[in-house]
Amino acid sequence: MLEKQRTIKQSVTLSGVGLHSGNKSNMTFKPAPENYGIKFKRIDLDNSPEIPADIDHVIDISRGTTIAKDGAEVMTVEHVLASIVGCEIDNLIVELDTNETPIMDGSAKDYVATLLNAGIVEQDEMRDYLVIEDTVHYHNDEDNIDIVALPLKDEFRISLMIDYNNPALGVQHTGLFSLHEEFSKEFAPARTFCFLEEIELLKSQDLIKGGDIDNAIVIVDRDFTKDEFDKFKKRVGIEDSVILGSSKILNEKKLRFKNEPARHKVIDLMGDLALIGAPLKGQILAARPGHKANVEFTKMLRKLYLQKKIEKKFQVMKTGNVVFDIEAILNIMPHRFPFLLVDRIIDMDINEKIIGIKNVTYNEPFFQGHFPTRKIMPGVLIVEAMVQCGCILLLNTIENPENKLAYFASIEKAKFRKPITPGDQLVLEMKLVSFKRNICKLAGKAYKNQIGGEIACEGEFMAAIVDK
Repeated sequence: MLEKQRTIKQSVTLSGVGLHSGNKSNMTFKPAPENYGIKFKRIDLDNSPEIPADIDHVIDISRGTTIAKDGAEVMTVEHVLASIVGCEIDNLIVELDTNETPIMDGSAKDYVATLLNAGIVEQDEMRDYLVIEDTVHYHNDEDNIDIVALPLKDEFRISLMIDYNNPALGVQHTGLFSLHEEFSKEFAPARTFCFLEEIELLKSQDLIKGGDIDNAIVIVDRDFTKDEFDKFKKRVGIEDSVILGSSKILNEKKLRFKNEPARHKVIDLMGDLALIGAPLKGQILAARPGHKANVEFTKMLRKLYLQKKIEKKFQVMKTGNVVFDIEAILNIMPHRFPFLLVDRIIDMDINEKIIGIKNVTYNEPFFQGHFPTRKIMPGVLIVEAMVQCGCILLLNTIENPENKLAYFASIEKAKFRKPITPGDQLVLEMKLVSFKRNICKLAGKAYKNQIGGEIACEGEFMAAIVDK
């Protein structure tokens, strides 16, 4: 796979209409510097606000993917993002003069052709991949949806199946095994699709204002008499010349591929996976995916990506079951001997929880004066170890942690249950309860020797994030 980041040589524009808004849309792709990522820019709004194309900015997934920031939004970004990823472009400005990307013919081929015509150039910085090392599985029991990411060294693949339990469409399978060789020719031309019965509902929701039979495949999923169909056309605003035909595709539109709907679902999935903010190395298996499931799965992978990014920043060499060793902790925390009371971090789930270890030895300085004839670790230092562990979590949930400090603010419901003595291992589990306006609430437990074992201490804590 590619090693260097890429952008385009020159600005290029294409125009069309927004699928749901019906607004005329002019979209310009512009080169961007290294490490810029993909951002949509609303040039029709004051100060031309930019919206990063990542999962943290998704606000709606009802009939496509909508991203927004500070009140500025862009609808239906998935086909554009899939095209950018399919062309293996890392850094790009996407300028729009309205709130929705142009739908074109419902596929990604016009976006891909426009980007390729602009020319693609290699940049100096290395690409930052999300490498799948362990299986990641999303399951939705209600809709019978499964999406799985599996390790696949130095490659990216997608295998996908759709099944709408509808005889008009049936079960379809497809697979993409090479972005460079297959995407532009075998997948980008696949058009979006919907069922004829859906059109009335979409119209009633004030959607598909820019939709017509030229930018979507409409699958006829029920039988109509001529009189019923004429009335249906009037209700939803379909032209009189449109016919049902016998192919189960409205107006007898010819498919570009036998499994075109399944191939288009690959485009949708790729576009939503682009919201991770990094290219993937791994294999994706998807059964009956949709935007809602795609976004939930992407959230899992985005979280994994951010966590790996933090680990790489502080942990130079990862060994065994360690997220951060003592050298990494020294780079994160301001504390030093004898007040640094966390030896290593063995698990961390960004924005949620962290598990750290403190090995308690006979040589701890506090044992010389605290119950010297029966050595017991002071309870306040157990609390301090817990809070330090929590602060490592907090400092890795904010931007620019190197410029911040976490100050311990309060203790509530603290209880001391078991003494800690030389030779014990203190296992510190801290969970983030809330984080508002730089004030954080944590809940934690300190276990004696193993997670889930005897509780030495527990409590709830407040901390404040301040500038250094």
